[in-house]
Amino acid sequence: MPQRMEYPRPQFVRNDWLNLNGEWEFAFDDENTGEREAWFEDGKQVFDKRIQVPFCFQSELSGIGETGFHDIVWYRKAVTLPPEFADKSVLLHFGAVDYEASVWVNGRLVATHTGGHTPFSADVTSALRDGENAVVVRARDYSKDMTLPRGKQFWEEKSRGIFYTRTTGIWQTVWMEPVEALHIDKVKLTPDIDKDQVGVRVFVNGSFGQSKVQLKTIIRFADVLISEDVITLQQNEESRHIRLYDTNGDKTGRKWTPERPNLYDIEWVLLVDGVEADHVQSYFGMRKISVEDGVLCLNNRPYYMKLVLDQGYFPEGLLTAPSDDALRADVEYTKAMGFNGARKHQKVEDPRYLYWCDKLGLLVWGEMANAYIYSEQYVSRMTSEWVEAVERDYNHPCVVAWVPLNESWGVPNILVDKAQQDHALAMYYLTKSLDPTRPVISNDGWEHVKSDLCTIHDYESSREVLAHRYGSADTAVSSKPGKRWIYVPGYARDQEPILVTEFGGISFRKSEWEGWGYSAAESDGDFVSRLAAVVHPLLESPIVQGFCYTQLTDVEQEINGLLTYDRKPKVPLEWIKAINEGKLPDMKS
Repeated sequence: MPQRMEYPRPQFVRNDWLNLNGEWEFAFDDENTGEREAWFEDGKQVFDKRIQVPFCFQSELSGIGETGFHDIVWYRKAVTLPPEFADKSVLLHFGAVDYEASVWVNGRLVATHTGGHTPFSADVTSALRDGENAVVVRARDYSKDMTLPRGKQFWEEKSRGIFYTRTTGIWQTVWMEPVEALHIDKVKLTPDIDKDQVGVRVFVNGSFGQSKVQLKTIIRFADVLISEDVITLQQNEESRHIRLYDTNGDKTGRKWTPERPNLYDIEWVLLVDGVEADHVQSYFGMRKISVEDGVLCLNNRPYYMKLVLDQGYFPEGLLTAPSDDALRADVEYTKAMGFNGARKHQKVEDPRYLYWCDKLGLLVWGEMANAYIYSEQYVSRMTSEWVEAVERDYNHPCVVAWVPLNESWGVPNILVDKAQQDHALAMYYLTKSLDPTRPVISNDGWEHVKSDLCTIHDYESSREVLAHRYGSADTAVSSKPGKRWIYVPGYARDQEPILVTEFGGISFRKSEWEGWGYSAAESDGDFVSRLAAVVHPLLESPIVQGFCYTQLTDVEQEINGLLTYDRKPKVPLEWIKAINEGKLPDMKS
């Protein structure tokens, strides 16, 4: 079975690491007795199942494939550390565990975490012993809690409508790595194309003592040395701006775009009294996303975004892709159809997907997995996990917009409820405070309060209606697709660029899957005609600056994808590309 053996964190790479994916012992704890009976201690409990991590037990690739409700699950794995871990501090990393996690090493609690889509780590050095070590994880989900940030995971047993099979427990890679006691914890990279420089903000973990601690930053482009910068660190957090000239003193000017995804290689060497203590490799792109005088710009030039809605589900692994190649293939399919971006919908996606978008050139709108019902507990859960999501993905050049809320999910009464309006405003300003470099959409689709872009969801299928509706900004903003106000009363558009960020949804059955869509095509020709009828009016609109077509693939019972659930094109990719270019395809060739 596939085990997802690729390095899981491509923007912060160390050479020495140990992948813990593969077979783990596993058990359901439906009676919630595991903690009381100390299942985390050696010999206290026989785990009666085996599971393939990082696939959730509901998925086929886990080896279990049980879709009933089991909200508390346990994992155990015996780990023997390789020789290169000797005399080092050891970090244990989890890419994502849905929803609450407790972790023990050799019976000692080393970490807890809340949030189903974001990573966490622990220094487990003091809990380790010679020889074999036991890593035990207890994961708890709340499958029926509609205030939980859950995305498309359904709170009923069988999938229906726009909701799909749940994910409980570990669903991204688990790994260990050895570090020195003093090591680099994280680095934030902020490109500035206007000043031809990159901001480097480094965070170092550990005590300096009386040692001289230096950070060497090495930047290359296409193996050509651009900069080698060395600074002496005075504290655990330091910031630095590095100009990007080549070795002859010339500006490099190699910007990142979907058409030319130029990437700089960057590495950091932490020196303690002149001796290397840590070495981390990464990359970045010189890219700027902005709104200038009401125009959406990429690198200070107007840029029309042609996005596709991508929910990131896979038939064998659900939220977890079966392989790194499968993630890359989704990016390649998207580009081959003439899209230059994707809106990752109701999911904080695997960092490996974002790596391929960075490398191959695809814009990404980063979106939170939303709850469905508002409560004070929801606000706390949502806020803390969203902060972690923005921090995790800040360095990716492909990420060009943040979407904390979608279609009033979690805030269903935002039109009239001041508290819910204030929550949407808080998420907008919180996101801006964490990242002032990207636009933020407070509530994608409708019922906006404050947003940097005016985004509209509109599943109208008539070419004539769409042409009229998007003939002017006034008619677009005053329209009520789905019988929803575009702005909450008391708020209004102030020259923000208008994008139609969900539309289409044409169902076309080309596999054994039964399902539904927003409108139905009966043949290849009918599908092409329907697709052109919704895409071309937006391309021809004098006021629309981008769109997001629903959707990349079928997902379970939802069959309005351009690809089937198992990633087979419903019509030739070049036909869709032609439509995205404002043309009609030659269906005879």
